[in-house]
Amino acid sequence: MSKVIATYLVYDQKKNLAKKAESIALGLTVGSWTDLPAIDQQQLRLYKGEVVSIEELPIDQQADTYFDRELIKGLIKIAYPTRNFSADLPAILTTVFGKLSLDGEVKLIDLDFPVELAKQFPGPKLGVNGVRERLQVFDRPLLMSIFKSIIGRDLVFFETQLRAQALGGVDLVKDDEILFDNTLTPFEERIRVARAVLNETEQQTGERTLYAVNLTGHTFELLDKAKKAVELGADALLFNVFTYGLDVLQALSEDPEINIPILAHPAFGGAVTSSTFYGVSHSLWFGRFLRAVGADLVLFPSPYGSVALAKEAALGIAKELTQDSASWKTAFPVPSAGIHPALVPQLLADFQLDSVINAGGGIHGHEQGAAAGGRAFRQAITAAQANIPLSQAAKEHPELATALRQWGGQK
Repeated sequence: MSKVIATYLVYDQKKNLAKKAESIALGLTVGSWTDLPAIDQQQLRLYKGEVVSIEELPIDQQADTYFDRELIKGLIKIAYPTRNFSADLPAILTTVFGKLSLDGEVKLIDLDFPVELAKQFPGPKLGVNGVRERLQVFDRPLLMSIFKSIIGRDLVFFETQLRAQALGGVDLVKDDEILFDNTLTPFEERIRVARAVLNETEQQTGERTLYAVNLTGHTFELLDKAKKAVELGADALLFNVFTYGLDVLQALSEDPEINIPILAHPAFGGAVTSSTFYGVSHSLWFGRFLRAVGADLVLFPSPYGSVALAKEAALGIAKELTQDSASWKTAFPVPSAGIHPALVPQLLADFQLDSVINAGGGIHGHEQGAAAGGRAFRQAITAAQANIPLSQAAKEHPELATALRQWGGQK
């Protein structure tokens, strides 16, 4: 029988993990068991959750202090028959963590799909290889930047910023996630202006830049709006997946007319992942789920900035997006926030070739402007891949030299 296996991190005041595990397995499936007549047990056996394993963990003083009581900590694995739910994440999450998320100190750490279920989710439409094909860039990490201080600005400002970033060698430029449709920079006009600017810069540089427009609006209008964006020549979509919903991203990915990369933004994701004791693990929420429903690129906090994610968590997300799968293409991890050129060697060491280096202030804050900021990153990437210290490369590249002076040298 096909089953999904959920792994939970639990803290139990009653100090009885076996009883806790059995209550989860029954409570989220058939409800009760020992009190049922034999004929009912026989009928419901195929729908009953099963305890797979229970592992008691060492005493957690931090948890005891936080909750002001002694708790037992453990990992519990429960198997749920796939016949219990339809093949969509809302149904699966409601089954394995719906009311359980309201019931005490428990965190969903992992969720293993059987292959036959995983194949019912689209995965990235383009993925790492498809995005690289669009850009014709195969031998280095990609470089992404964002618009800065764009709220309240007009299309002239938008055009100027986009051109500078493209001329600096940036591969992808994305909207700010809080830039919604507005009278100064309307959705369709941003796409038209971007298409004209990027056609010009490609002629000048010989390199293509993709612009990711922020797809926003009423949920049931998004499919038509995305198709209109494609019709107008949009290169990619930015999507605030956790405010709209995982299933909405899946609908966008599965639509054959929406054949451009989708960048999943992590906004609101911290509300689900940040607690040690509650919610869902970073690797599952930002990694496996977003890959399953079709994100081609996934942004998440880097381990280096002011909104830093623990390195173990960030690397866990990247692993979920890039490891081999029989069901899904790989997706680009995009560690973000606090990124500047001096960090490029560390980014390469941590996230490897198939990743995206994403910078905002690290490009726009360059003393010589955004174009120079982009060039400084490209120079740092070339040097790091050749194992040349950035301080040495800076002697031949004034843009990189300025960046290292501004943000600090290689660590």
